[in-house]
Amino acid sequence: MAAKIITPEDLNEFKVDLLNDIKLLITNQTEPQAKKWLKSPEVRKLLGISTGTLQNLRINGTIPYTKMGGVIYYDYVEIMKVLDQNTVNKSED
Repeated sequence: MAAKIITPEDLNEFKVDLLNDIKLLITNQTEPQAKKWLKSPEVRKLLGISTGTLQNLRINGTIPYTKMGGVIYYDYVEIMKVLDQNTVNKSED
């Protein structure tokens, strides 16, 4: 088996490639993956509200929801739209 000589330039290139791969892996893991549908406890935590407040928001139609088999689901995108629409002192573009 023939010996292969590794130069400092080879090691430097390997180091750069390895660091780029690690950065890519870390970036992919740290980006939050928002779920499409949230359950009530997740919405309460997201908005920092109580169970009663969430119920009132459902009853008065502020937050749209879907109910299946006794479980209430909220669309994450719709919640973000409601928050955006109800922003106070929002600069008009």
